[in-house]
Amino acid sequence: MANVVMNPSKKKKYRSQKAAARTSLIATYVVLSILALIWIIPILWIVLSAFRGDVRGTVNSNYFPSTYGVGNFVELFTSHGENAIAGVDYAFLKWFRNTLIISVVDCLISTFLVLSVAYCISKLRFKMRKAFMNITMILGLFPGFMSMIAIYYLLKSIGLSGNTGDSAWLNIVGLILAYSAGAGLGFQVAKGFFDVIPTSLVESAKLDGCTNFKIFWKIILPLSKPIIIYTALMSFTGPWMDFIFAKVIIGDGAPEMWTVSVGLYNMMYGPQPDSSLFTVFAAGCVMVGIPIVTLFMALQRYYVEGVTAGAVKG
Repeated sequence: MANVVMNPSKKKKYRSQKAAARTSLIATYVVLSILALIWIIPILWIVLSAFRGDVRGTVNSNYFPSTYGVGNFVELFTSHGENAIAGVDYAFLKWFRNTLIISVVDCLISTFLVLSVAYCISKLRFKMRKAFMNITMILGLFPGFMSMIAIYYLLKSIGLSGNTGDSAWLNIVGLILAYSAGAGLGFQVAKGFFDVIPTSLVESAKLDGCTNFKIFWKIILPLSKPIIIYTALMSFTGPWMDFIFAKVIIGDGAPEMWTVSVGLYNMMYGPQPDSSLFTVFAAGCVMVGIPIVTLFMALQRYYVEGVTAGAVKG
């Protein structure tokens, strides 16, 4: 077989293209490395501050502490009596409990609503279907906090916001309602995933006498593990990390009913701020991040599958 000799001009062009691709790749990695460094510097500072040896320390300009320890974490979980944070015994544990309850309940409700709406839009045909999709797309262009004041007064009118004393737990109910009520409008990614599932499965099941709910529950959901996990993860992390809605709906009263974000904020900037609690605040920030990081690391494969499989035109 005769050897194929590349034209010198084509060979030169190929080398220049290869060099340009290598240069572009190196530049991309350099830019990404700089951005990653910019992001990680404040996060690492918070982590190092949390492990500072001085318990209840103030803000320190030194990036690396002189001594290390876990005293701030011990103080975070055990403070009570005269040294109680926000005047509440074991305050962080109560805030953590409240946030976990809100996030888990919202995760269950929102996941079911999102997947239900996505199935209806993807597999059912009805009047105003396209109009509904266009309206939800337009509504999605507006930030959620624009409705914050309206939601606050609606919840307050039915006694689910700004409560104190024995009825303070109703604030948590109101917060769950605020997070989950409009969750169904975020169906776009799940709809893209359901579009990939053959419609013939739905039609065959209908011929066998299955109802839409049975098809959704028995056929669609068992085939949709990646998008279920993705939707549940997004539904959990939203309330877990939210501050604005929690601050408005819960308010400053009833510190035992605060969420973690509201509690940590009030530690530093609340009605009675205490600058000596900075290292304890940093420890709380680390504890807030652990569940989210753990979930993403454990479910990363399903998260990526859910995003990529749902990124289809529908």
